[in-house]
Amino acid sequence: MLRCGQMMLAQALICRHLGRDWRWNPTEPEESYTRILKMFLDRKDCPYSIQQIAQMGVGEGKSVGMWFGPNTVAQVLRKLVAFDSWSNMAVHVALDNTVVQEDIRKVCCGSRETQCGHASSTQPPSNKSVHETKSDARAESAFTRAWRPVLIFIPLRLGLNEINAVYVKRLKRCFTLRQSLGVIGGKPNHAHYFIGFVGDELIYLDPHTTQPALTTDKWGFLQDEGYHCDHACRMNIHNLDPSIALGYYCHDEADFEAWCKDIQQVIKEQDLSPMFELTEERPSHWPPFDPGQSSMETSFGVLYTTAGVKARDKSVLHVSSKQWNSTSRATGTNDRGSCCTYHNARILTDVYQHRHEGSLHTVASVSLMDKSSRSRIDHENSFINLLVTCW
Repeated sequence: MLRCGQMMLAQALICRHLGRDWRWNPTEPEESYTRILKMFLDRKDCPYSIQQIAQMGVGEGKSVGMWFGPNTVAQVLRKLVAFDSWSNMAVHVALDNTVVQEDIRKVCCGSRETQCGHASSTQPPSNKSVHETKSDARAESAFTRAWRPVLIFIPLRLGLNEINAVYVKRLKRCFTLRQSLGVIGGKPNHAHYFIGFVGDELIYLDPHTTQPALTTDKWGFLQDEGYHCDHACRMNIHNLDPSIALGYYCHDEADFEAWCKDIQQVIKEQDLSPMFELTEERPSHWPPFDPGQSSMETSFGVLYTTAGVKARDKSVLHVSSKQWNSTSRATGTNDRGSCCTYHNARILTDVYQHRHEGSLHTVASVSLMDKSSRSRIDHENSFINLLVTCW
């Protein structure tokens, strides 16, 4: 997943510095192109190296060597981009399947330091010359309050163990937007970078290719053939792991407004089930927006049910835990339905906390006690687990 995150970010930087219409010319590499590639070399002093990504992942609860999920790699890249004064690009990671336009505007119109609350103390090593650093600083001061290009990550979970079929058409539709950078995801412990589709087959790039690490020669020339491939792979969309992250790049404010308009059209298409929401302002129950805050550090929860329990008429859900003021949503048999439980059932919770995929989860072990029998129902016969996710 680290390599897939690198590929999506590299594509965003290509759009940022060279434009979407740029094409690779191996005989005449452009200066900006070469500079972008050097930022991804496998050296600790390169800003987007795999070493930097792994080290920054520690702040997201991932020790070096642990597998990253789409949300974690998005949060890590958001922090690293904050140190890139040359690109002067904003990164926004959507929370709880909701894209808030107001938050993105704040990130795009703010300075780079607002993206990372600890920029001064955690800045990674730089391989730039003093002249380049001063030049970048002058450029940034002139455009600090102007609209910055933005890379938007939308982490999603489109099912429990496999992708829900109702999202297939919507996912393919997202690839057709002009601002799309593709999708990072894949299979468990086997990540891919998806760049398009043909029918029900996704087109992807596979980073699992062993090759020598690329370096510059004594003249500073970069052997870049390993950054490109002659063919792409395909995989059936129904085999996709449900945990993914969409990527979009908006170059300026007009491009962002056009993207919002296109996304609204996609969401309104009645024959498709929406994968996420686009709102103008933050929901009232959310905490104030902090551009430097990761998903682990926010202080609100969303209540999910993972049970495939059929709801009876007039069923009521009671949660005894006082630790969370949560919004309820079902992710069982009806992904976007109301919470499912039994009529006149009493739910007892036993809460404990653990970390998973860069987010803080609270698992409530739930027992259903029917008034007539008062018998304890086990998992296979309607024992359910409630996941309270603190994004």
